[in-house]
Amino acid sequence: MQNSINLKINSIQHIGIPVTDIQASQVFYSRLGFKNVMEQPFTDKDGQGTCVMMQLGDIILELYQLPEAALAEIRTRKHGHVDHVAFDVNNIDEAFAIAQQAGLKIQEEAPVFLQFWKNGCKYFNIAGPDGERLEFNQIL
Repeated sequence: MQNSINLKINSIQHIGIPVTDIQASQVFYSRLGFKNVMEQPFTDKDGQGTCVMMQLGDIILELYQLPEAALAEIRTRKHGHVDHVAFDVNNIDEAFAIAQQAGLKIQEEAPVFLQFWKNGCKYFNIAGPDGERLEFNQIL
């Protein structure tokens, strides 16, 4: 058994779900009791998308609609659409340094800033043994 890597994870922060119709998804999750607590556009290599954080108690779902060019792949998925699990951390730079030192498969060169939430957030992803994406996220 290998030694534990102390990334100081607080809790699951959110679960990321790519959607093909952000409005229909908001209505669906609202019917389950979730509330829209944050909505923000974003831009990636394919264009502009939309991210909506839906919350019910301590559960946060990140619903995001990618630009049209990327939606074909999302529509053809057969085994679910959960894209990543995000862990909340207090210090993203410290978590990044620990992950680097541990030799984890980090997907970004450095923590990435997004203008989400009131003051933004920073995140980075690692790949698990089967390629699953695990995000470490700090709301600033």
